[in-house]
Amino acid sequence: MTRNLNPHALFGLVAASTILGIAGTDLVLPAVPSLPEALGSSIEKAQMVLAAYAVGTLVGLITFGELGARHDPRRLMIWSLGLFTLASIAATLAPSMEWLIAFRLAQGAFGAGPAVFAPGFIKGIFAEDRAAAAIGRLGSIEALAPALAPIAGAYLLTLGGWETSFFVLGGLGLVLTLVLAALARTLPARTEAVQRHQTYWTILRSRRFLRYALSQSLALGGLLVFVFAAPAVITGPLGLGISEFVVMQVVGIVAFIVGANLSSRLADRFGTERTILSGTSMLAAAFLLILLYALAGGTSLVVVIGVWIFVNLGFGIRGPVGFHQAIIAAEGDHSRGAALVVAGILSTAAAGTALVAPFITLGLWPPALGGTLLTGLATILLVALRERT
Repeated sequence: MTRNLNPHALFGLVAASTILGIAGTDLVLPAVPSLPEALGSSIEKAQMVLAAYAVGTLVGLITFGELGARHDPRRLMIWSLGLFTLASIAATLAPSMEWLIAFRLAQGAFGAGPAVFAPGFIKGIFAEDRAAAAIGRLGSIEALAPALAPIAGAYLLTLGGWETSFFVLGGLGLVLTLVLAALARTLPARTEAVQRHQTYWTILRSRRFLRYALSQSLALGGLLVFVFAAPAVITGPLGLGISEFVVMQVVGIVAFIVGANLSSRLADRFGTERTILSGTSMLAAAFLLILLYALAGGTSLVVVIGVWIFVNLGFGIRGPVGFHQAIIAAEGDHSRGAALVVAGILSTAAAGTALVAPFITLGLWPPALGGTLLTGLATILLVALRERT
């Protein structure tokens, strides 16, 4: 364990660094509609600002995962945040949409580092019996970021132009870079040796890793597909305002926190496997109810929010323990394992969002269908890939 600084303070520092990279997409989301007028371009090209960050993040995850297995993750973490800061500040000075897209690609790539290195740091910060719960909390925090960031982004947009979110990301990145540089030696070095023959391919060949990683990716990916489509559906076909979306998010976040706090207790009492499967099943069943309600012509947001509570409660129950099991299944290769899990989540959310996007003007059922199919598949994989005894 690290003695130079309180373990919980170190955990907060690592978690804050992780949130910064994950929130990079959603904090900017509310500003996207204003970009065409500000930079003299089209709304179609403005969507590339989001896509570029996602692509950059995927590249960064895989790259940092490989680098983290070979080099000191403490230095890599500092470089990652420092370059993320520079890319964020450069974005505020972008003279055109094309330059902004290029800076977003770099921003996403450099911001991916903390999510890759965080599980390994936490395994070194805490004793073994507490590391599992801490990694679970990290997974909960990472899942909360996409839900909270759009709310914060909408508020920042009221304070200034589209550049405000980038200024905030750059400012926070600078602070974290300086703090980490000062406290680098208090962070643990690699705590477990990675087998020399270990590669991304050897991890992906593990049935156990695939079971936990794919179900985590599909479960959270399905939830994010619905969240990303919700503002357009609520303000479009449902004829409501963005404030109703904020209410839905706040209710969902509260339900998620409740579920996440119950997660480890339920795992201790009923077993990890039963907890993960039960939470995933609840998540999928709640999405199915929203889909059936939407297909029946239902448009009441009150009803949707009522069921939305169980969507987030279900993921809160399965998310922390599911993420931890995926990291364990990487057999000590925390960097590559975390990179693959987060890359899976982002890929699922991006692909699902792209498939649903052409149909969101039809109402609530397209995103509900996307959420139902993805979370249903997550449940099926948990059963189909169960280890035979």
